[in-house]
Amino acid sequence: MLQIFSYNVNGIRAAVTKGFIDWLKESNPDIIGLQEIKANAEDFPKKEIEALGYHVYTFSAEKKGYSGVAILSKKAPKSVEIGCGNTIYDCEGRVLIAHYDHFSVINTYFPSGSSGDVRQEVKMAFLDFYQSYINELKKKTPNLIVIGDYNIAHSEIDIHDPKGNKKSSGFLPEERAWMDGWFDSGMKDSFRLCHPNQKDIYSWWTYRAGARPKNKGWRIDYISISDSLAGSLKGAQIHTDVFHSDHCPISISIDL
Repeated sequence: MLQIFSYNVNGIRAAVTKGFIDWLKESNPDIIGLQEIKANAEDFPKKEIEALGYHVYTFSAEKKGYSGVAILSKKAPKSVEIGCGNTIYDCEGRVLIAHYDHFSVINTYFPSGSSGDVRQEVKMAFLDFYQSYINELKKKTPNLIVIGDYNIAHSEIDIHDPKGNKKSSGFLPEERAWMDGWFDSGMKDSFRLCHPNQKDIYSWWTYRAGARPKNKGWRIDYISISDSLAGSLKGAQIHTDVFHSDHCPISISIDL
């Protein structure tokens, strides 16, 4: 049984000061993908994490202190792919893939469109590209586990105020339609497979207006699995009691 986690840490160095390393030791996932590490390779706490028995792989953005992803794995993958082959997105350090014997983990930090129209256009272009990219990847590697911060709340039960946010980036009709297509394209939402109707559980809360204590959140972090892996899924969790970031970790238990 494998425990696979995803966690937008909103700056790995800040998360470490809040106890991330101790939490990682205690939770002890087999594989964890981190998003928004906001650190170059030389600034990433590789030695501390390797001391816990992990192989560490990072992909940083060209811009310092921005974006970036990492995969920490107890077992060394067969191979690791850095980037998705698109220079527009690879310069922002958004995709990192670990290939294992019978499956692959794709860790992705999807763009946010919340800063304005230009970034929203980048986000929509990324979504179109990413669907085609994953469709091609499936032809070579059918068993995919796509983890990360998707920056989209899929349905009304995934957001605390669906009516008030219907025009907000991350809950726009076109973004939700993309998610519909994503989950119709041979991928499954692992959390909803295990908890189809659970409400009021989220993975991100704005730092403003005391949103987290009031649980005014969004579920924008996902572990999607190929249809072929659905029968192997044993559980899925959102770890709302973990506080190193404005996100919390999510995880699955899967028999591979």
